[in-house]
Amino acid sequence: MTTQDRTATERLLEADRREPNVATFAAGVSSAQQHAALRASVRQLGALLGEALTRHEGPELLELVETVRRLARRPDADELRATLAGVDAPTAVVLARAFTAYFQLVNITEQLHRWQEVTALEQGPLAATVERIGDALDAGRIDRDLVTDVLGRLEYRPVFTAHPTEATRRTVIDLLRRIADTVHLLEDPRRPAAEQPRLDRRLAELVDLLWQTDELRVVRPEPTDEARTAIYYLHTIAEQVVPELLAELDRTLETIGVRLPPEARPLRFGAWAGGDRDGNPNVTPAVTLEVIGLQHDAGLRELVAHVEELLAELSSSTRVVPVTDELQQSLERDAQALPITYSTVERLNAEEPYRLKLSFVRVRLMRTRERLAGGTAHEPGRDYAGFDEVMADLNLVRDSMLAEGDRLTADGAILRLIRTATAIGMGLATLDIREHSGKHHEALAELYDRIGELDTPYGELDHAERIPLLSKEMQSRRPLTGSAAADLGPAASGSLELLTTIRRALDTYGPETVETYIVSMTHDVDDLFAVVVLAREAGLVDIGPEAESTTARIGFAPLFETVAELEAAGPLLEALLGDPAYRRVVAARGDVQEIMLGYSDSSKDAGIAASQWQIHRAQRALRDIGRRHGVVLRLFHGRGGSVGRGGGPTGEAVLSQPYGSLDGPIKITEQGEVMSDKYTLPGLGRFNLEVALAAVLEASVLHRTSLLPQDVIDGWNGTMDLVAGHGQTAYRALVRDPGLVPFFVAATPVDELGKMNIGSRPAKRPGGEGGLDDLRAIPWVFGWTQSRIILPGWFGVGSGLEAAREDGRGETLREMYGSWAFFRTFMSNVQMTLAKTDLEIAASYVRELVPAHAAGLFDVIRDEHERTVREVLHVTGQTELLQSAPILRRTLDLRDTYLAPLHALQTSLLARSRSLPDDATPDPDVQRALLLTINGIAAGLRNTG
Repeated sequence: MTTQDRTATERLLEADRREPNVATFAAGVSSAQQHAALRASVRQLGALLGEALTRHEGPELLELVETVRRLARRPDADELRATLAGVDAPTAVVLARAFTAYFQLVNITEQLHRWQEVTALEQGPLAATVERIGDALDAGRIDRDLVTDVLGRLEYRPVFTAHPTEATRRTVIDLLRRIADTVHLLEDPRRPAAEQPRLDRRLAELVDLLWQTDELRVVRPEPTDEARTAIYYLHTIAEQVVPELLAELDRTLETIGVRLPPEARPLRFGAWAGGDRDGNPNVTPAVTLEVIGLQHDAGLRELVAHVEELLAELSSSTRVVPVTDELQQSLERDAQALPITYSTVERLNAEEPYRLKLSFVRVRLMRTRERLAGGTAHEPGRDYAGFDEVMADLNLVRDSMLAEGDRLTADGAILRLIRTATAIGMGLATLDIREHSGKHHEALAELYDRIGELDTPYGELDHAERIPLLSKEMQSRRPLTGSAAADLGPAASGSLELLTTIRRALDTYGPETVETYIVSMTHDVDDLFAVVVLAREAGLVDIGPEAESTTARIGFAPLFETVAELEAAGPLLEALLGDPAYRRVVAARGDVQEIMLGYSDSSKDAGIAASQWQIHRAQRALRDIGRRHGVVLRLFHGRGGSVGRGGGPTGEAVLSQPYGSLDGPIKITEQGEVMSDKYTLPGLGRFNLEVALAAVLEASVLHRTSLLPQDVIDGWNGTMDLVAGHGQTAYRALVRDPGLVPFFVAATPVDELGKMNIGSRPAKRPGGEGGLDDLRAIPWVFGWTQSRIILPGWFGVGSGLEAAREDGRGETLREMYGSWAFFRTFMSNVQMTLAKTDLEIAASYVRELVPAHAAGLFDVIRDEHERTVREVLHVTGQTELLQSAPILRRTLDLRDTYLAPLHALQTSLLARSRSLPDDATPDPDVQRALLLTINGIAAGLRNTG
């Protein structure tokens, strides 16, 4: 490309550039002031923590904490090692607790100040996005029909998972939230001066309580405990975030003359706790049903609270405003069905019809909750059979207002209630079910072998042989189970029990209780066909000769997890939608096909460069196939909290998707420490949801086509192929080295993670031989993070970038970084991980813990780290990492001051623990101190898995 050509191309690229939302919205805020305020708050809380430590443990302990912190900053670690070697186990526990508590206070203070910064911005994410849409409308690049069409199917659905990456107890999180609330009050300039002593004492009290609280869980949580944690966050979001956030969406759209349809569901929520069965024997059908009951109990209580709040406000009187005949007739029916309620409210509210109606709604919601809890029968008119009846009543109130010309009230509190109810339903979140593909084939093997009609046993058939068999079976009307279901094998009875439980849940709680059955380890279309056949047996699917005669009460989603599966995703979807029987199932689900993309296992399998690029390419292929078949794709991104598992800012990730791949609906997992970091403070939760929702809207409306010439796209694709290919080669050379697993186990506390009681799912896959393939992605990332190698977030990227540069593509890489959202986001996340990586700290783990014969791999890791830092700086044009983010860099440096002592203590404790003979009884205090260091380092890095 000539200089003249490149200049013209860069002008085109500039037109398509999308800067990360948060960076754009934070422009103009003084970074020095932000950092100074944050440091002041941290110092205040640190001083209170020191006072609490002195009160409970004595001044000698505080002096030891400061000594360890001071020694940890020196290049010569001999004195620090000697000091820690002389520390007894009970003292080690207190040391670990002190540094952990400090990081917990730092984290909540950072969250508070992030919220304070974003609330001071002149323009929020939604307003900025809608303004860009308005500009596009004015310029004629898009039309209003497109915007209205997209808004009708717009749906951002964060899915709260049960993945065990939250090391902090909910009790501690609750205390930290109270601390943040108190700090916020102290920093409020409008606060009366007389309040200062009371708030100072309250803050000291809360910090003291934090010190008195055990950070570690005593027992491993059960799936119902994980569900309650998700409900804890969902309750706060539904109560304090959703109403105003959706009202803000309404208001901003009105500024460009566009209305959000009342029935639209731009924001919904999902959950996995109690539904994710893959590798978790603790999630049984009974547990699934119990979790659904818990969610609906909480969801109905939430709806009652919102109705009660509105009931107190809607005092409109018929002496002033009329109501419709439809509303009046519904009140008469309500009075007959609920005479006691009518007699109670009629005397005071006889001329206030909206209050009357909402009083009946409130009672019916309460009776619905009682019915579901007690398992009694539905009573028409006295409780609600389903959510559609709730919405009909609420819309009746609003329709009456609109009919009588009262648009201001109709688009006020009642619309906020309708929007909130639409977002949370009766169960707060829709539960996804996930199961391994092999379970379904095991079940069908028992069923087919029982019939005895196949020449070859089902279990011996390959994919190609199963596909026509199951395609034909999906359309058949016969039952495979027959009448004698009692003699089914364990695999068949287990799968059918799960699917029958789903049917029972749908019958009891409604169609939104469970919408999607996710099939993990999907290799070919027979893996989807298999579960459809089993769903037919359970009465969930009935495939008729035409789409109109087909019933599908749930949808089915393949999960593509490895690089090989992602490469095959396009052809698989083509074959799936090309099958007439399965296509009728999709049609029965509104022509929506969900696809789940797995980030964790693909990254663990081939490295982050190959994983991220293959997910991007898979989305392009899926987009084109979905369009050809007239199907809307709902992509479900299974992202983790750490970069090595697909983590990073959600808004940037959404805007970096291929153009046209997002057309309204999207699901994204929220897990572990991400949930507490985003949603512990409701104000910050509001902003995070707004950023994501704005990004989904922008991508769906404005990123439908590419503005780039095909030759530019082809050049970038070729460059990324090089980066990903060489990155994968380097990564796989490392992980396939026979010394890697011994090195990993020795250099990290991965074996100790299973004792932390942070999740109900086992850390290793059942039935394995203890190798890398058996280890789940979460402990794989968690372990490397603890020893500050954080290898899954960057290894191989340097080799890939170097290969592209040596191929003469150095300028192309810089162009990609400046103008391609995907590549810029990828590089930003890698840069963040490199900044958190500290190979000097890692070297202490290797020196103290890794046998000499296995330590050589550290040289390979060092070489790739140096290469990656060098190549990232070359591409970004920086002289040091995070040069463009000085506040973040200073924050990480501050954290390292307190992380270094924890790492030193952890290595000392690991060495002490591992030096014991195999038959020796571990010192419980040493084990406790070790787990506390794991907890503290996770808090300090704000990452676990």
